Amino acid sequence: MDKVRPKKNLGQHFLKDQQIARDIVDALTRHSGYHQVLEVGPGMGVLTQYLLEKEGFTTTVIEIDKESIHYLESEFPILKGNILSGDVLKLNLEQQFKQPVAIIGNFPYNISSQIFFKVLEFKNHVPEVVCMLQKEVAERISSPPGSKVYGILSVLLQAFYDIEYLFTVSPEVFNPPPKVQSAVIRLKRNNTLALDCSEKLYFQLVKQGFNNRRKTLRNALKPINLPIEMLDLEVLDKRAEQLSVSDFVNLCKKAEELWKH
Repeated sequence: MDKVRPKKNLGQHFLKDQQIARDIVDALTRHSGYHQVLEVGPGMGVLTQYLLEKEGFTTTVIEIDKESIHYLESEFPILKGNILSGDVLKLNLEQQFKQPVAIIGNFPYNISSQIFFKVLEFKNHVPEVVCMLQKEVAERISSPPGSKVYGILSVLLQAFYDIEYLFTVSPEVFNPPPKVQSAVIRLKRNNTLALDCSEKLYFQLVKQGFNNRRKTLRNALKPINLPIEMLDLEVLDKRAEQLSVSDFVNLCKKAEELWKH
């Protein structure tokens, strides 16, 4: 069948380098012993071909582009029944997969952050993620507290996943070449089944803190109306980027305790 033409409106950049494709698939570690794998945006199957070679994996792909779906159906008949047509952001992972499922893919740059919020929504069903995305986003997600690029997604994801920056990928290995560098990262679910505080409040504190990242937390968190007894805490003299996951959890716990009283 004819090759699929990359579509700008879908943010498609097809990886041409077979070795990089193999390295991405080999980065899956089978952390926690899962066997279900969901590939996001397979395009023409450059990763899919190597996933299908892996013993013990049940591979499902999800693709929004009809042309790609026809291509995959003709090139990979073995995938019959395991090609989902649709938008990964609308997928209920627990309904679709009865067992835990790892996620892999060359994520479209324009929705990579939203895919991670989807992962967080189903974090207890997603033991591992290996993905390629814009280098800048990869650095942000994997960076430690205190870094200038450390942000909302860093703190939210690092609460539940150990994150490794694996390697950088240059634009010329894609068709068409993107205007930015790419990178591959791996997220492995850690042992935190649930936070020691309200997850909703944790998310709220993190988002509010980073939305005003130049302000101290004392000023950035004003809209949340923290208990008055907290306002002299030294931690509030810091900016959001200086706090670790556990710092945010402790702040959250303190607020909850005081609100209860």
